Amino acid sequence: MENVFDVLKQRGFVKQFTHEDEIREMLGKEKVTFYIGFDPTADSLHVGHFVQLMAMSHLQKAGHRPIFLAGGGTGMIGDPSGRTDMRQMMTPETIQHNVNCFIEQSKRLIDLSEGNAIIENNANWLLDLNYVSFIREIGRHFSVNRMLTAECFKNRMEKGLSFFEFNYMIMQSYDFLELFRRYGCRLQLGGDDQWSNIIAGADLIRRVEGESAYGMTFTLLTTSEGQKMGKTQSGAVWLDPNKTSPFEFYQYWRNVADADVENCLSLLTFLPMDEVKRLGSLEGAEINKAKEVLAFEVTKLVHGEEEAKKAEEAAKALFGEGALGGSVPSTEISKGEFTDGIDVITLLSKAELIPSRGEGRRLIQQGGIVINDEKITDINTLITLDFFKDDTLMIKKGKKTYHQIRLID
Repeated sequence: MENVFDVLKQRGFVKQFTHEDEIREMLGKEKVTFYIGFDPTADSLHVGHFVQLMAMSHLQKAGHRPIFLAGGGTGMIGDPSGRTDMRQMMTPETIQHNVNCFIEQSKRLIDLSEGNAIIENNANWLLDLNYVSFIREIGRHFSVNRMLTAECFKNRMEKGLSFFEFNYMIMQSYDFLELFRRYGCRLQLGGDDQWSNIIAGADLIRRVEGESAYGMTFTLLTTSEGQKMGKTQSGAVWLDPNKTSPFEFYQYWRNVADADVENCLSLLTFLPMDEVKRLGSLEGAEINKAKEVLAFEVTKLVHGEEEAKKAEEAAKALFGEGALGGSVPSTEISKGEFTDGIDVITLLSKAELIPSRGEGRRLIQQGGIVINDEKITDINTLITLDFFKDDTLMIKKGKKTYHQIRLID
């Protein structure tokens, strides 16, 4: 059986590692307990987390045991990595709700059943720590001079790094030590922005327990131009269907740049690499077939095959290839509101397609709004019942955003 370390490298996951040869050997000859931590900063995972879940799934399929560590404790502070300002503090109730959402969403990709994985929450050991005892036992192993050079703090130094946030690296390192003690966990994985925290944790285990521990980071999901993926005009691309609908999710991947198709297929699907290479090498109009495969496979993993099929059918219908299904994002509005007509900017606001009326005027003046295949050029256009067919109309914003308005009695 192929070593999963080689699989991860071939598919482009691996960015950095503490000890390449030792990690590869360990993953090839024994069942390894590893962990990835997820701080519950929102009530949904996003596509950046998705890369890590995919790596976790590859490792689990190869026989290794994952620990899904929810950051119920570290979430009380917030990771300063890559930040220029301090994260908003959340209540314990919000943090627990977010933790529960993360776990449920992860079950589509990771077998979190007992015996196959471990679900932990660092609140179980962080929230009841005695501060003086913690600093005496753990804090003495950390050099402030060395911490200040860490990548995770660099963006915060200009505006000022609070002592509150400065504790984050020590707490995450302590997580690794606790998981080592409780479950024999010797490998921590995470996004490349976690490199400083990961090597600090491995070093803490060496200092306190005299044992070897290892770390490995994954490539952040970026475009071929180095820009972070997973952002749209309306915000992040979430895994929660109530925040990013399956259709919007499908459309995001259907519309990636040609140069990004192969990388996305490699990281975000389980397609064999031969097929990934074949699809990624398509050119011209043919590359659209590869994008459809990408969009379907990723949507299937996150939302299930049925939702992926609905999204695919809806996307084809928008381009005249089939009957429009119910997967396109929609807004229901009372039929009575259209008796005397609704001005187009108000309609765009009701559909939450614009953040302000000023943005609506700009879009219309620049030709960015199409209703039922007719470009709207007058900001005073009244949308009446005459615009509807079978109690629906379709709004197209820009080149890629579609939204359906449905009449209700």
